[in-house]
Amino acid sequence: MTFTLHHDYPIRALNTFGMDVKAAYFAELQQLSQLPALLASDAYRQGPVLWLGGGSNMLFTRDYPGLIVRNALKGLRVLEENNEHVLIEAAAGEVWHDFVQYTLQQGWSGLENLSLIPGTVGASPIQNIGAYGVEVKDTLHEVVCADLQQGGAEVVLRNADCRFAYRDSVFKRELAGRYLVTAVRFRLAKQFTPRTGYGDIGRMLAEMGCAEAPTAQQVSQAVIRIRQSKLPDPAVLGNAGSFFKNPIVPAAQAAALLASHPALPHYPQADGSVKLAAGWLIEQAGLKGYRDGDAGVHDRQALVLVNHGQASGSQMRALAEHVCATVLQHYGVQLEAEPIVL
Repeated sequence: MTFTLHHDYPIRALNTFGMDVKAAYFAELQQLSQLPALLASDAYRQGPVLWLGGGSNMLFTRDYPGLIVRNALKGLRVLEENNEHVLIEAAAGEVWHDFVQYTLQQGWSGLENLSLIPGTVGASPIQNIGAYGVEVKDTLHEVVCADLQQGGAEVVLRNADCRFAYRDSVFKRELAGRYLVTAVRFRLAKQFTPRTGYGDIGRMLAEMGCAEAPTAQQVSQAVIRIRQSKLPDPAVLGNAGSFFKNPIVPAAQAAALLASHPALPHYPQADGSVKLAAGWLIEQAGLKGYRDGDAGVHDRQALVLVNHGQASGSQMRALAEHVCATVLQHYGVQLEAEPIVL
């Protein structure tokens, strides 16, 4: 099956920062049968090539000089089911939040804390997306990939093969550019065990009047309400969600920081290190609501950088660098960006 190749294609609508840039070439992968022709095309072979999902983890600072391929593979199917669990496969191009809501409607739990995270299913294992004490790796069973160096041959990686870490996986390291995620398989529970001890979930559930025995859908709704109260809608205010990772520092450094800043939110890790709240560090450094032209730090959630309208990618990158330098100066903590900056 052939594919359509576009030249000088505007991708403003395909990145949530709303950067007004173009790709030299653009195509959509809607069926796996299109992959061989795509891999054999001059645009692909001459490169560079960027695979794009929902565009919610990208900051474009210029036009892209090569081929951008949007992974638009669709489909859901149940592979196994018993009285306790279901194994469901979702194609990589499915919208993540829509997929989460579908699973909850079926009575399957495990993904409720990850509601309203932007992006696609295919991007979820690459970044090991997480929120409110839950990460994708907690329910992910397998990742189905196409080996781009072997003509698109199918490869299935089990959870352990993905070597998940905080916002990290093998797909961001040695397999970057080689394996294309085509589908992800999740093992979800039919009996709900709520995870409500992280962040404001307990408080929101109490406001909703269901703190004692919430359903998975009620936890999802609580998460949605919290996120909507803090995070701007990319359709209204361009952003890529949380721009910075929560830094993980040695225990001694965390202890020193807590001695002088006892209110600093912190989360001990299994290896003895401590995860700190990047948003708190940015806010306490005086940058919440900071703005340089149309590039700004969101006034309700300091982790989020926003495009107030006409900011360029270079201006957004300069703002990110300013935030990092300020936090490093105040606290001696180096922040790391989550989005890919191109």
